[in-house]
Amino acid sequence: MRRGGTRAALGLALALGGLSSASAQAQTLKAVQARGTLACGVNRSLSGFAALDSRGAWNGFDVDFCRAVAAAVLGDPAKVRFVPLDVPNRFTALQNGAVDVLSRNSTWTLSREAELNLQFPVVTYYDGQGFLARGERGMLKPEQLAGGRICVQSGTTHDTYASDYFESRGLKVDVVAFATPATLVKAYQSDWCDAITSDVSQLYALRRLMAAPAQQAIADVVISKEPLGPVVRQGDAQWFSIIRWTHFAMVRAEALGISSATLKAATPPNSAEAERLLSAQPDPFEALGLAPGALTRIVRDVGNYGEVYDRNLGAGSGLGIPRGLNRLTRDGGLQFAPALR
Repeated sequence: MRRGGTRAALGLALALGGLSSASAQAQTLKAVQARGTLACGVNRSLSGFAALDSRGAWNGFDVDFCRAVAAAVLGDPAKVRFVPLDVPNRFTALQNGAVDVLSRNSTWTLSREAELNLQFPVVTYYDGQGFLARGERGMLKPEQLAGGRICVQSGTTHDTYASDYFESRGLKVDVVAFATPATLVKAYQSDWCDAITSDVSQLYALRRLMAAPAQQAIADVVISKEPLGPVVRQGDAQWFSIIRWTHFAMVRAEALGISSATLKAATPPNSAEAERLLSAQPDPFEALGLAPGALTRIVRDVGNYGEVYDRNLGAGSGLGIPRGLNRLTRDGGLQFAPALR
């Protein structure tokens, strides 16, 4: 009886401790609203995802996600403090509370959740690891790089994937890591590297930094799946859900034909579901602690998923990255949203 009672007491203590810990950590929304600004970690400079323009304003796909969260949570997409982070300190900044959310082209992996006590609520961008080399190589295939030197940014998953890819095919390459994209590009343009390997989206961005971008080819082959998305601390289910459903709101809005243009023009909804979501009667986002009309604020002030993609990465940008896997599921892609009800 004593042994069983001790185990029961210990179990109760652990349960109460877990509840107390979860309660203590579930404060992100409250802290953001009390502060009046969202602290969002972004890439220091990656064209299309996060970069300062000539006027000193932040722009990019990941930047717009931060603004969408601010619109949902604070009612104003401008209430964001962008915190530029490099690869070595991006997760540390989130862990120590320097940022409320990390929106910095980060790959979702098991170790990053299990070992770093972080969580990836959703995939905002499906990417894959590819290769960039000089166009004079002709139709670029990774196997053409055998015996050469391939450069990669340190602190990413790319060096491991590249090594595994070539070793599994019995091919030898020299994979060399560089600390920053700038040093990586410099080494490549100095002919120190035969190719660069990274996420395909980053290869498009790095190509724009080169002296002769038109002479650089990006291989059609990808050697990994890279699910990229925002990251939050573990232990705050409310904040996790807010980040997740902000993305889903943008995706579902695109599917329903709701855009910033239709909202600003007060175009009547074209379906019963769209009408219900825009009327906020009832508003499912209220259950997450947000003021009514979150979806309207997100899309009106920032845009639906397609709008954000096109202006930062697609046809409306200087990158022109094909949407590919990031098309809606109805169009053959992977982006979809569960029911907003």
